[in-house]
Amino acid sequence: MSYRSFRSFCQVSALACLALVPMGCKKPPAVTLACQANPPAIFPGDTVTATAVPGSVDTNKKNNVVYDWSGTGVTGNGATATVNTAALAPGSYSVKATVKEGRKGKEGKKPGQSAECTASFTVKDFEPPTLACAASPVTIKPGETSTITATGLSPQSRPLTYTYSAAAGSISGSGATATFSSAGAPTGSVGISCNVADDKGHTAAASTTVTILAPYVAPVPHTQTLSAISFAGDSKRPERVDNEAKAQLDAVALSLQQQPDAKVVLVGSASADEKAMPKHHKKHAKMEDVAAQRAVNVKAYLVTEKGIDPARVSVATSTTDGKMVTPYLVPAGADFAADVTGTTPVDESAVKPEVRKPLHERHHHKHAAKKMDM
Repeated sequence: MSYRSFRSFCQVSALACLALVPMGCKKPPAVTLACQANPPAIFPGDTVTATAVPGSVDTNKKNNVVYDWSGTGVTGNGATATVNTAALAPGSYSVKATVKEGRKGKEGKKPGQSAECTASFTVKDFEPPTLACAASPVTIKPGETSTITATGLSPQSRPLTYTYSAAAGSISGSGATATFSSAGAPTGSVGISCNVADDKGHTAAASTTVTILAPYVAPVPHTQTLSAISFAGDSKRPERVDNEAKAQLDAVALSLQQQPDAKVVLVGSASADEKAMPKHHKKHAKMEDVAAQRAVNVKAYLVTEKGIDPARVSVATSTTDGKMVTPYLVPAGADFAADVTGTTPVDESAVKPEVRKPLHERHHHKHAAKKMDM
């Protein structure tokens, strides 16, 4: 007896059916259904595939099996369905599947001919981007620029938007690079802020610094005091440039040669007793200022013996007590009058350099002059 004939027979006579149970007249098992979502956790926009696996389905050729799917974004096709998660907010979701069997058009009409199941999946929130920020160059001069590079990374490759700000100066640009201008900014370290945002509102920030150097200011040159030249060793010729003085002046000449844009000021001075001596008691009646004569004699040595341009040598006197000439080296840009006070320029039209004659020649000339007088 076929299964169909058996069911018809049972409908006619329940008693007969019961009597024939030992002979194979038993009720078909109920339909079961199991569901699974894969993958179980995704980011918005990823696809979820749901699969329904039925159990104990009657495989009779005249038996029909139909599936039905429900859930947000779910589209079913037989035993499988897909979920469009692009519009889903982060959270937990489920997909429901129903299976029915039976004659076509009458599926699930009888007990045991239908079953349902659910499968769950989770939509995760997008991970925020990360950001690194760097400047090149990191040190600039006032008015110069530096390139700011922002390196953003979205774990889910979301589109990124960059913005920048600077504590001073100005910054402009879009995308992963910007230009910092130091115009108007004070010298020192300037903070640069880099920001990135993805299309889901997640942000990240980083910072860097650019150092603006102070403009170079050349040091102000000042007058240098060189070794003083003593005139105390020769009491008979107290204004004469002796050999010891010449050795010191050779060093002065060398300094002028090494600094061709420098000048020298020779400041002569006299002792207290020389200043107090009456003019008619001085050995040289024409010499009105011992200090000035010493300075003029030293200049004459530098010009005639060492070849120094006279325009580079100035002479002056001071009230300092001592039989000496103090050379002052004046570099280009230095202000002698501001660096050294209390000096008086010598009138070189009135004070002429003395001829450097050995002492015995002077005595010889004096002796000859006495004979002529006789």
